[in-house]
Order: sequence, then C-alpha cells, then structure tokens
Amino acid sequence: MRTTVEIRNDQRAKLLDLAAQRGEKGFSRLVEEALDEYLRTGNGRDERVRRALRAIGSLDSDAADRLEESARRIRATWR
Repeated sequence: MRTTVEIRNDQRAKLLDLAAQRGEKGFSRLVEEALDEYLRTGNGRDERVRRALRAIGSLDSDAADRLEESARRIRATWR
C-alpha cells in the first residue's frame, strides 16, 4: 500500500545511503523492516519501564548524580 509519511532530510539521506549499501534503489524495504520490528517488539518501552522501576534505589549517591547530569545533557540536545 502506498502512503505519504513526512521524514526529515537527514533521515531520507541516511535511508538512501543504507539502501545503496544493500544494492537497493529506494528505501521502502528498510522502512518496511523497521515498521515490522517496531510493531513486533512494541518498541520495547514496557520492558524498559519495568527495568527502570526495578532499579529505583539501586544507585549510590555519586552514580545517581552522574546519571542525572548525563540525562540533563541529553535532554538539552532534544528539539
């Protein structure tokens, strides 16, 4: 089925590069594979949340501070 999906220019360029490396002209197959994997795994979000909740209280103070600072740096790069 054909449909229209909006992607960024950098995403398109990377998809075209990957497709070319695989000897494919377009990137439809790559998108199909990515969608299949995402739908199969449900993005794995539920399991990541469960693991994160089990980790509560398992870091010492210094490790928790380092992790918090790392998360702040990462969030600063989000759009």
